[in-house]
Amino acid sequence: MQKEPSALPDHLGYWLRKLSNAVSGSFAQRLAIHDVSVPQWVVLRVLFDGGSLPLKEIVARVEVDQGSLSRMVDRLIARGWVRRDADGTDRRAVAISLTREGRCLVPKLAAEADANDKAFFSGLRRTEREKFLRTIQALLSQHQSDGRSPIA
Repeated sequence: MQKEPSALPDHLGYWLRKLSNAVSGSFAQRLAIHDVSVPQWVVLRVLFDGGSLPLKEIVARVEVDQGSLSRMVDRLIARGWVRRDADGTDRRAVAISLTREGRCLVPKLAAEADANDKAFFSGLRRTEREKFLRTIQALLSQHQSDGRSPIA
């Protein structure tokens, strides 16, 4: 006799995906007010923290393919938020960095991220939130992800 397959709601992954979709969807709406996508926000934030970075370093930090990131950088350049800087020692190498306008935009977007987190996670006590975060990071570490990628 064949065992009945487990129901979709029996899987933690199902609930994690629903939560991720809800959090990300809400954040996308908040960012849309600023005409920024979630992946663009991630790249802007990485550059805000990392300064001038080669494309390959950004790819590693956000875990997207280089072609997608290159097209996104082109869009961010067109918006005036980032620029490509030539490497003084290697003419083929370029680094990506924020413009003044991009650097001024990031704190506004970070405030949206903070408000979105508060909206979704304020029902958790600080200790519950910290434990939830540690659990997520442990699972990601166990499965070969650095736990830093907000896009992947």
